[in-house]
Amino acid sequence: MAATTHTVTNQVPPLVGYDVFAADRALSEAVERHIEPGVLPAAREELSTLGQSAGSAQAQEWGAQANEHPPVLRTHDRYGHRIDEVEFHPSWHRLLGHAVAAGLTDAWGRPAGHVRRAAGFLVWTQAEAGHGCPLSMTHAAVPALRTDPVLAAEWEPKLTSYVYEEGLRPAQEKAGVLFGMGMTEKQGGTDVRSNTTRAEPLSGEGEYLLTGHKWFCSAPMSDGFLVLAQAPGGLTCFLVPRVLPDGTRNVFAIQRLKDKLGNKSNASSEVEFDGTWARRVGEEGRGVRTIIEMVAATRLDCVVGSAALMRQAVAQAIHHATYRSAFGGLLIDKPLMRNVLADLALESEAATVLAMRLASAYDTDTEEERAFLRIAVPAAKYWVTKRCTPVVGEALECLGGNGYVEESGMPRLLREAPLNSIWEGSGNVQALDVLRALQREPQALDAFLREVGKARGADHRLDAAIKDLLTELADLEGIEARARRLVERMALVLQGSLLVRWAPPEVSDAFCASRLGGDWGTAFGTLPHSLDLASVVNRARPVAD
Repeated sequence: MAATTHTVTNQVPPLVGYDVFAADRALSEAVERHIEPGVLPAAREELSTLGQSAGSAQAQEWGAQANEHPPVLRTHDRYGHRIDEVEFHPSWHRLLGHAVAAGLTDAWGRPAGHVRRAAGFLVWTQAEAGHGCPLSMTHAAVPALRTDPVLAAEWEPKLTSYVYEEGLRPAQEKAGVLFGMGMTEKQGGTDVRSNTTRAEPLSGEGEYLLTGHKWFCSAPMSDGFLVLAQAPGGLTCFLVPRVLPDGTRNVFAIQRLKDKLGNKSNASSEVEFDGTWARRVGEEGRGVRTIIEMVAATRLDCVVGSAALMRQAVAQAIHHATYRSAFGGLLIDKPLMRNVLADLALESEAATVLAMRLASAYDTDTEEERAFLRIAVPAAKYWVTKRCTPVVGEALECLGGNGYVEESGMPRLLREAPLNSIWEGSGNVQALDVLRALQREPQALDAFLREVGKARGADHRLDAAIKDLLTELADLEGIEARARRLVERMALVLQGSLLVRWAPPEVSDAFCASRLGGDWGTAFGTLPHSLDLASVVNRARPVAD
């Protein structure tokens, strides 16, 4: 029987077949700003190529399949031999292969490497976020390994390779490798100094056997891991390869994969070490100091990853409103919807501009920039990752019931949104890290204030916010209980300074009026109606010029 009632109208076409990089004005402008002219044409071309891939139907299908078919743990083979392998859908490997080939594990050795990689990570994460974990860990392992020149010479070329090779084989037989991390344990969580995993020295220089457990081990299918364990001289960093040089499997018992809220495509695991061979990285007793550079790099990726999720959510919301009609006109032309979309776009652009400024500091690598990063990274990690969940939730609501349906892709974004606020130290950890920097490293605060001061005099609301921040910083009474409030203010002032200097006037005006001037409600869509909201929304539309 013919369906006479099923006429499909007023449905929004999918956001597909576009250049994710070129369509993101805030990101493309940041790349232009932070990359020197001699390198810029090559960077722009590689990012546009990656952007076209990220916006393709194929990449979107890979992302959906990798999440619909999550990894499966195989602890034993058919004969009962322990194998501890994680099986992934082919789409997972296609995503990883494309990312590695695009240089998303190579930032440390090429011109403007950190800005290029951060921009690429922001673009490609919008196709699928879960596989960003091994990419981030692999990229971030490089500075930790550089504390040992011998290990760095052996592993860095493979970590920064543009070749992805799946499967467990000796690292020397592979053109490229991936790394994971194992720090936290059941009894301590973030308090890694309470770790109980033991490291017994062997006769070989720098060789140990590990015994213990890791409550969270990231990316257990990787070729190697940086882990913390208690050596005779104290908490120490170690490199644990999955496969030993002679081709035998190292003792690496995967007990189970975590059943997580989101991040379904990625395997997070619990592992047991029982006579597991490892090589020391750095000195005994200096494990936290050795691995802290890896942590800092992954924290920056948490900021970039959250900016990517926000950008994709906002792009989907604006795209929907551009085509969807209701109450006699397009949603995007409705004043109240325009207010919501502009508010979301402000949050997204502020996150992107801040993330790319941090990446540029890594490329510059001066004493001043290193001091700036000491405060700016944990402050940005605290604030940007916390803003991600409400931004994605509000963007989903812009699609109405359609956004609540899995086919829209918005539920996957929403499940992913809280993750970066938790990984590599949750909110309190970041806030306390900022306090430690304030108390122990006065040069870090000086560098931070010099950065925000570059916009002084350009906007009276920013000037007032800087003055209020200085007053807060001068009062150490009850500082720990006020840490979240203080760090939030620092992040907002930094974002405001960057937008005043680099964003169009309509964007910086709206941000300063709402986030710094107090002319804002407690929900999105409460911006002052007198602002140029149409220009803010139009700037954030996912349409390339």
